[in-house]
Amino acid sequence: MIDYGFTEEQLMIQELARQIAEERVRPVRAQLDEEGSHSAEIMQVLAESDLFAVFIPEEYGGLGGGALELCIATEELSKVCGGVAVSYAATALGAYPIMLGGSDEQKKKYLPAIASGEKLAAFGITEPNAGSDAGGVETTAEKDGDSYILNGSKIFITNGGVADIYTVIAMTDRSRGARGASCFILEKGMEGFEFGKEEDKMGIRASATRELIFTDCRVPAENLISREGMGFILSMRTFDHSRPGIGAQAVGIAQGALNEAVDYASERIQFGQPVSSFQAIRHLIADMATKVEAARTLVYQAARQVDSGAKNISKLSAMSKLFASEIAMEVTTNAVQIFGGYGYMREYPAEKFMRDAKITQIYEGTSQIQREVIGLEVIKEAKFRDKK
Repeated sequence: MIDYGFTEEQLMIQELARQIAEERVRPVRAQLDEEGSHSAEIMQVLAESDLFAVFIPEEYGGLGGGALELCIATEELSKVCGGVAVSYAATALGAYPIMLGGSDEQKKKYLPAIASGEKLAAFGITEPNAGSDAGGVETTAEKDGDSYILNGSKIFITNGGVADIYTVIAMTDRSRGARGASCFILEKGMEGFEFGKEEDKMGIRASATRELIFTDCRVPAENLISREGMGFILSMRTFDHSRPGIGAQAVGIAQGALNEAVDYASERIQFGQPVSSFQAIRHLIADMATKVEAARTLVYQAARQVDSGAKNISKLSAMSKLFASEIAMEVTTNAVQIFGGYGYMREYPAEKFMRDAKITQIYEGTSQIQREVIGLEVIKEAKFRDKK
């Protein structure tokens, strides 16, 4: 293993997440996947282990870590089950708008409950006609005295229905396009806030994914994060901070698939010898291992850049998600190939890793969107160099 220079506390987080993944998640992952069920029990174990506190500032009940600590825990959980891992990581996604733009009062009210694991969180931006296009958001928020009235819906929301705290993007001034979007904190149980059916997904089936429905939902004006018109900026800043976490999920899924493939290749006998003795298999494993390590290095560097407080993190953050998710899809597909016919059977874990990997290329911005972000930033940097 490469020494990534983790602190003693970070190594403890890694070992703790690994232990929970092996002892509590692995025995039930096939059942959770088959049933498509979220495990509140596992979330409770993560809460009791303080893993929800690792990315929350100390002054709000956390352990004072950041994106790197979140990535470390997410990778270890993802090595066993991407669905369980995203239920955990999506709470950080929901908390980021509060951490990045919330008032001290909002942080004191909501972050301690997230840090303790008492309440899960979720982030709502995606709509039927607005995925990566924040300017296409149709959910509205109209000021009414000391409240806002929300109408509309959000789809494909991870932790939908199981989370208690939601940060939601809604239009307060449609005439301004993306700059007319604002961000609100909603709580489960608010009048006019309901959930649609739970989605039946290809992968990450151990996570809850539901529609959020707002029908004249009255939200206190004090739940507006920052000010009106800051929703788009908060969303972009949130994704800059959260995308390395998706990269870590992808790395964990890829590593888990690689581990299973290596074990299988060492045990599977063909022509009187393990298939791992064949050069074609060894070279395939070598390429898989090299690419996983390269992705891990990029993800951890991006997380460190986020935690450093650097101003321009969009490019590296997008790179970490893009590269890791593409590698996850490649490595899990090759793992199925190494398993052969058994890899296609649900009795073996290879096909689950492949199904779980696919979503990492889609949510929090598709691979195509990541390339757009990266390309624009590279061109912008080139123009800046030319002016110097």
